Amino acid sequence: MALWRRKPKERVIVHSDQGSQYGSDDWKRFCAANNLGPSMIRRGNCWDNAVAESFFSSLKKERIRKRIYKTRDLGRADVFDYIEVFYNRTRRHSHLGGVSPEAFERASL
Repeated sequence: MALWRRKPKERVIVHSDQGSQYGSDDWKRFCAANNLGPSMIRRGNCWDNAVAESFFSSLKKERIRKRIYKTRDLGRADVFDYIEVFYNRTRRHSHLGGVSPEAFERASL
C-alpha cells in the first residue's frame, strides 16, 4: 500500500524483524522489483529497527490491546484507521520533534 500511495522515486529502506517471510525468495524479489532495501540485521541488535519496534509497541498499547474483534475485517479496518487517520496524521512523535509524520513530511518538502 505504501508503494502504491507514495510511489517513491528513490530507494526505500524497509525495517523488519527476523521473521522467515522476510528472508524468503519472494520477499527478496519483491524488494528488488520495487527498489526496496530490506533491513534485517543479526539477532539481538535492535538498533536497526527501533522505530518499527516503537510503532508496533504504540499500536498494541494504544489500540489493539484488550480489544476483541468480531471479525478479521473489523480488526483490519481498526488497524487501518489507527495508522492512516490517527498515527500518521495526528499522533505526535518525539522522534520527529513533537509533530505527526504527515506534518514532518510536509515541512521537509
